[in-house]
Amino acid sequence: MKKIILIFLFLFIKPLTAEELQKAYFAGGCFWCVEEYFDKVEGVIKTTSGYSGGHVKNPTYEQVAYKDTGHVETVEVVYDKSKVDFKTLLDIHIVNIDPFDKRGQFCDKGDSYRSVIFYNTNEEKDISENKLREIEKKFNKKVATLVWKFEEFYSAEDYHQDFYQKNFIRYLTYKANCLRKEDLERIWN
Repeated sequence: MKKIILIFLFLFIKPLTAEELQKAYFAGGCFWCVEEYFDKVEGVIKTTSGYSGGHVKNPTYEQVAYKDTGHVETVEVVYDKSKVDFKTLLDIHIVNIDPFDKRGQFCDKGDSYRSVIFYNTNEEKDISENKLREIEKKFNKKVATLVWKFEEFYSAEDYHQDFYQKNFIRYLTYKANCLRKEDLERIWN
């Protein structure tokens, strides 16, 4: 039966073309948490934890976390643009971070945990900057989230990929200890 289903899927479901797939890059503190909320979005095909924004090629976690590489923990989001767009992804990202914390996110502090929206096009840059201005106006407070031109993405080590699924109890403990849920409710409610 499984073979019949696989043959059906192979014959009748058209694979997505490069034009239908897009990539977006978001940094919001711990990339495990960013992966988790994007994986739940309809139209997101794949998420990958990694590093972006710095000057060191092929950095390791230890370099990014403990040295001055300029990188932030980033998630690459591959999505089907016929089902979800950059603006929607940005809206989801914003309500899952603290856009006012310039020292990092939740219990993760330091330059590598800053919130950053990376843009690939001028349209994405405009959408991002407009969203941040809207938040500043709503809260009457300066945002700390940065908007950077995307240049390069480096995948993190394998043990970081899908960490929230592979190490569910450890991940939930980490997330609870960081008070992420409580802080998000405080900010956005």
